[in-house]
Amino acid sequence: MTCCDLKCGLITGTVLGALIAVLGGILIPVGNMLIKNTVHKETVLENGTLAFETWTSVDIAIHRQFWLFDVQNADDVVSQGAKPVLVQKGPYTYKTRFIPKKNITFNDNYTVSFVLPAGAIFEPSMSVGTEEDIFTTLNLAVAGVYSLLGHKFANLLIQRSNSSLFQNRTVKELLWGYKDPMLGSMLGVFYPYNDTFDGPYTVFTGKDDINKVATIERWQGETSLSYWNDSYCNKINGTDGSSFHPFLDKKEPLFFFVSDICRSISAEYEGTVDLKGIDVYRYMLPPEALASPAENPDNQCFCTDPVITKNCTMAGLLDLTACRGAPVYISLPHFLYGSKDLVQGVIGLNPNFDEHSIFMDVEPITGFTMRFAKRLQLNMLYGPSDSIVYVNQHHILSWMLTAGLDDETADLFKKELVGRMELLEGFQIGLIVVGLILFASCLIGLIVVCMKPKNTKLPLVVK
Repeated sequence: MTCCDLKCGLITGTVLGALIAVLGGILIPVGNMLIKNTVHKETVLENGTLAFETWTSVDIAIHRQFWLFDVQNADDVVSQGAKPVLVQKGPYTYKTRFIPKKNITFNDNYTVSFVLPAGAIFEPSMSVGTEEDIFTTLNLAVAGVYSLLGHKFANLLIQRSNSSLFQNRTVKELLWGYKDPMLGSMLGVFYPYNDTFDGPYTVFTGKDDINKVATIERWQGETSLSYWNDSYCNKINGTDGSSFHPFLDKKEPLFFFVSDICRSISAEYEGTVDLKGIDVYRYMLPPEALASPAENPDNQCFCTDPVITKNCTMAGLLDLTACRGAPVYISLPHFLYGSKDLVQGVIGLNPNFDEHSIFMDVEPITGFTMRFAKRLQLNMLYGPSDSIVYVNQHHILSWMLTAGLDDETADLFKKELVGRMELLEGFQIGLIVVGLILFASCLIGLIVVCMKPKNTKLPLVVK
């Protein structure tokens, strides 16, 4: 090979390497736009998209678990006004959301309506006992009539039926219903549940604006609630928590509506965690969500009884009386983030952040919620009264956890999205690396060749 041929080859290699590297660089924004357009298309709630298939599927296992509190000193509480001594036992696990959404109807304004059927199937293998385990717990009827009826009339009903402040009930009775001897009707923490519906919901499909996908437009036919006598607290804000808009911003809080607690709430970015090989954003319920109005003025409209809440200075409780028609109070388990008076009102509570906080793990590109823990505690108020000789306490009834994501779904997601993105990213980086190596090596070779001194021949002299 002549020097000219070598130089031409090195120049060609340098130019080719530069072009390959530039092509790899150009493919980065092009690839990102391709990914963005594909994600936008697949996260719209319409027939044929990945989001719609996931949204309508019941393949993802969702379980509702209950930890119940057994009152150890019921007689002393009634006769002496002693603090209740509680022992927690659980979980008692039920499979839920195994029935697909029903009455799915697409509307003209880029929304879709549906109802969520409710059902629960006991899972013995995931439970510490059977549904026939017996607990000593608060008498729901006694607490209810005290709140809803006049004290004297309530006391008359209690005495006639020989009822007491506490009762012995099985797990199944307490959760799903039993016939109360005092009222002669069915009672239960979640009665009625099976064969009932949550909704109807109407949510945006995201077809016209992907940032509105899954956002609730109406619940039970209304665009706002009517429990709190305030437009701020009555606002139905966000999604149902199962998904959000794609390409999440860590600085942006996620809003979602929870029909169990009759209000909308928000979660804030806490950190990025690995979930079965998938990077997800963890969002936590901040302490401010259940703070007293004195600490968080936004919660003022959730304070409906200044007497019980000590002039709205008590933290950690949400009064659902107007929503549920009974003296029901929701909190985090063991009164996490609650006022000290709540925790000290009974014996046996141990608030723990890791076990009792609410979190969601959301995949940031698609906005799909991959795992969540919705931990709530149900409390009822009883006493004091001149006519009913019972002490004044908040009594813990039960708390629950909901979560879900299986290995099969995780593997499918990694294959369909994460794997393809990694392949495209690897191809882009590969082009850049190969191009730069070719460019650098050829350029160095060209410099060396050009700097090499020429081997000149001296002319022959004939004498």
